[in-house]
Amino acid sequence: MAATIKDVARACGVHVSTVSRTFSAPHLVNPATRSRVLAAADDLGYRPNRAARALTTGRTFNMGLIVADISNPFFPPLIKAAQSQARGRDYHVFVADTDEDPRVEEELIRTLTKQVDGVLLCSPRLSNKMIERLAEDVPFVVVNRRIKGMPAVLMNVAQGARLALDHLAGLGHRRIALVSGPIGSWTSNEMQGVAAEAAGLDLVFFGPNQPTEAGGLAVAPEVAACGATAVLAYNDLVALGLIEGLAAMEIGVPDQISVIGFDDILPGRLNRPKLTTVAMPAVQAGRMAVDLLLQSGGEGATVTLDTALIVRESTGRAQT
Repeated sequence: MAATIKDVARACGVHVSTVSRTFSAPHLVNPATRSRVLAAADDLGYRPNRAARALTTGRTFNMGLIVADISNPFFPPLIKAAQSQARGRDYHVFVADTDEDPRVEEELIRTLTKQVDGVLLCSPRLSNKMIERLAEDVPFVVVNRRIKGMPAVLMNVAQGARLALDHLAGLGHRRIALVSGPIGSWTSNEMQGVAAEAAGLDLVFFGPNQPTEAGGLAVAPEVAACGATAVLAYNDLVALGLIEGLAAMEIGVPDQISVIGFDDILPGRLNRPKLTTVAMPAVQAGRMAVDLLLQSGGEGATVTLDTALIVRESTGRAQT
């Protein structure tokens, strides 16, 4: 016969409730006791019945994680960090990709609602009003979007944009192009807010744009024609596409124009020139989003994570 929870409790000399907590809320169990219970369960071949536990607790022990574009190298580290954090709390993560489409995003949320205990929304494209409406049916934590009364993990885009603009100003750049992302992007709004307050700089705005390499490639001729000596791009993919487009017009980076991205994805480090970028703490954000979702009484809590400028080869002194 299959081992039961009572068999495990008897084998390691603890109460049945301790075995139950080891699997349902391991962070509440003393590490030494937890190790003993897990070892006994492994020896006996015991596996908790998730369906029965869901009926007893009213929880599915699943959470949804919805990202704007899973092909963007920014998201996989965040996803892996969230999955690892959730696994440590005995939760499974269902990952879904909206392909930057708010209609798909809404559809996925409605589909997941009855299958999960909560949803992590990463870089959502839906309006705040729609997200608030959908949150009536399932708890949310939003990543990189501020919505009043809703738990959020924010990467400090404003801080990063200031660092980037200060770096460019220090290199003598005055006319700077700001290449934004898609409509409704919180990151774009934060970048534009900082740029609007920048003193002594002549900012030229381009957007909305697709947050992809193709988006950067498409806007390159306009950037080249505007007379800017530097560019702050929505993300690294846009920055890399922009560098490619400028190279096709025989405009050198950083000799003729400097380029800064956002995210610090691997392709930016491998590119030539290596991309100067604002590093976003994706791994930390993934872990924190899981913790916020599972915290009791975490409603409305907001965590803001620092960003950092990483100077590489795509920025240089302005040519006079």
